[in-house]
Amino acid sequence: MKFNLFMLPTIPATFEERERLRPIGRNKERYQQMLEEVRTLAVMADEAGFDALSTTEHHFHSEGFEASVAPLLIYADLAARTKRIKFAPMALVLPSWDPLRLAEEMAVLDHLTQGRLYSGFARGYQDRWTNVLGQHYHVTGAPMDGSAVDNHNRAVFEEVHKIVKMAWTQETIEYNSEYYSVPQPYEEGITRWPAHEWTRKYGAPGEVDENGVVRRISVIPAPYQDPYPPSFQPFSVSAKTIEYTATQGITPFILTSYPPDFVRLCETYQKVAAENGRQLGLGQGVGAFRSVHFGDSEQEAVDLMTRTNYEGFRIYFSGFGFWEAFRTPEDDAKYPRDPDNYVALPPEEWTVERFRKVKYGIAGTVDQVLRDIEDVATIHQSAGGELEWFSWFFDQGFMSFDESRRQMEIFAEKIIPRFT
Repeated sequence: MKFNLFMLPTIPATFEERERLRPIGRNKERYQQMLEEVRTLAVMADEAGFDALSTTEHHFHSEGFEASVAPLLIYADLAARTKRIKFAPMALVLPSWDPLRLAEEMAVLDHLTQGRLYSGFARGYQDRWTNVLGQHYHVTGAPMDGSAVDNHNRAVFEEVHKIVKMAWTQETIEYNSEYYSVPQPYEEGITRWPAHEWTRKYGAPGEVDENGVVRRISVIPAPYQDPYPPSFQPFSVSAKTIEYTATQGITPFILTSYPPDFVRLCETYQKVAAENGRQLGLGQGVGAFRSVHFGDSEQEAVDLMTRTNYEGFRIYFSGFGFWEAFRTPEDDAKYPRDPDNYVALPPEEWTVERFRKVKYGIAGTVDQVLRDIEDVATIHQSAGGELEWFSWFFDQGFMSFDESRRQMEIFAEKIIPRFT
């Protein structure tokens, strides 16, 4: 099993400090402190044997939570300080990017790291920044409800994804749709290119026509990895998402953690992958997100989880519907999933007990944590089940850095060697 270290990252502070230093996201000293923590943890993860390190992409977070505005720049910095660990955005929000600029920047980073890069793409669910940075596509945050707004977001996401892959795999491209044109203007072509003789002699064949008009674009460089960096998709919860990733050869990192539902989604991925020509074992090509906390006693670990990862979900992620990933079948009678009569889990259900019952929150002594991770690794004792990726949702910035180092050291010494 491979291990991924997932951080938001977060500007270090208590809740009291966040209020006193607001907006802490613009506090230069604390931002520098966050960078040093992330750098140190990246080096520790590299030395410990983690296979990849991930962050989110989010913007305008004045509160200092999810302060990951330029993940590709961060990875370039971390790659220069590490030796073997790879980097995986979880994920770049495609409707906020120009596809060709994204293709260029990721290809350059793939070369700078000589292949130590995964790609990771998402649709974007936060209106505060997706509406602003996605305005060139008239896109907003995805409500994930099948509405016209949601469908438009998905259509833009899939088109940008398609163009990025075209730029990576084709020597030259031309493309025209409602959202994007290459070249621009498409029908007329780019007529003002005085260096057309230079391009005709030294550029890619077909870039300019016999009249010196630019008709195709060549995106450089091609990625270091052939044909391009393998792709992840984070926080997967629905069968529809799992089916999409299976058809595209993408590794979904599944947030749904209730064992029977997790097994079902892994089986769905295996089945759809087979229908698309990929014969995989159960769990191959799949990742799991879990929160992990160690303590000298179970209660000590649960207390640490409660004031870190759990608080993030209770106060922040809850507003975006993330608790729906932690449902159990017993909830359906009280809170129907029927799209015409959907009832979300109410705040009184957002409990530490549920966090642990559904096996997302793994907290305890080393032996307890090891048993729970072993259970996930075997897809909950499924015949032939062998999970490919385990992603630790690490609470950098929500606990003291001494505690962060301690948690990392325990994981490195007691957990990773049992699986590698």
